[in-house]
Amino acid sequence: MALFDLPLDELRKYRSESTVPGDFDAFWDKTLRETRAHDLDARFEPVDTGLSTVRVHDVTFAGFGGHPVKGWLRLPAGAAEPLPLVVEFIGYGGGRGLPHENLLWASTGRAHFVMDTRGQGSVWGAGAGTPDPVGSAPGYPGFMTRGIDAPENHYYRRVFTDAVRAIEAARAHPLTDASRTVAIGSSQGGGITLAVGGLVPDLAAVAPDVPFLCDFPRATTLTDRPPYREIGLFLKTHHGRTADVLRTLSYFDGVHFAARGRAPALFSAGGEDQTCPPSTVFAAYNAWAHEDKTIELYDFNDHEGGGPFHEAVKLRWLRSYA
Repeated sequence: MALFDLPLDELRKYRSESTVPGDFDAFWDKTLRETRAHDLDARFEPVDTGLSTVRVHDVTFAGFGGHPVKGWLRLPAGAAEPLPLVVEFIGYGGGRGLPHENLLWASTGRAHFVMDTRGQGSVWGAGAGTPDPVGSAPGYPGFMTRGIDAPENHYYRRVFTDAVRAIEAARAHPLTDASRTVAIGSSQGGGITLAVGGLVPDLAAVAPDVPFLCDFPRATTLTDRPPYREIGLFLKTHHGRTADVLRTLSYFDGVHFAARGRAPALFSAGGEDQTCPPSTVFAAYNAWAHEDKTIELYDFNDHEGGGPFHEAVKLRWLRSYA
């Protein structure tokens, strides 16, 4: 697919038409307050992996509604003092995988926490361990329309709350340095990273790659690829509900979390990305509130973005923050 979205000069000026709900902050304050009424109960169980340079802990903590959420904490072997902490969120359909996977960040001498995404982990990768015990009104198969009837019921209310609690759980370990906490993720993980960036005020930095869950009004009409297409297929059946659906989704739009971002940020986008079109990524980037921000555009790449080339960029960039 050739370049299909706005030219670069327009991308750098583009602003989303998504309207922030008047009670956006109150909604999230209430959600987090209710969740924090449950004991975090973060538990770290050592795992025998056979690795010699990295130690892995199987983590369980209380997320939204007090529901148990899983994760992995990876630490460089021999670590004795609190380390910079990288908290990573996973792409759509994936899970935390196996304990010996994903060793890059621990190999840099940092603590690395990966949060399982509730109810996912059965599309790609090596599986997951976190169910989503909450039911849903009628929705299109997938996650985008689960609870689409009201923001209080929507699936991503639970996921974003889990993500905030994941930061808190990872920081609870004695070998992590809360003051040097970075959130990262790609695609859905990038969208979760944006949410965390808007909800956790004291992160050292964030790095959302080709983030999903941004600029719903444009994304749902510009691309027919899943997962955004799930929304259009739902509305194909449920005529006349577009305004209500977009209102619900506005509580989970990365653009509105970006406007509350208080940490340095490194974004990335793919110029030929039809899953998360570059204009939707730039909508969040242009809204990001912290002045220390940059974006890497990989002109001829689809949803893979910069891949290992961008990993190298992140490795260099993070030296300044954690």
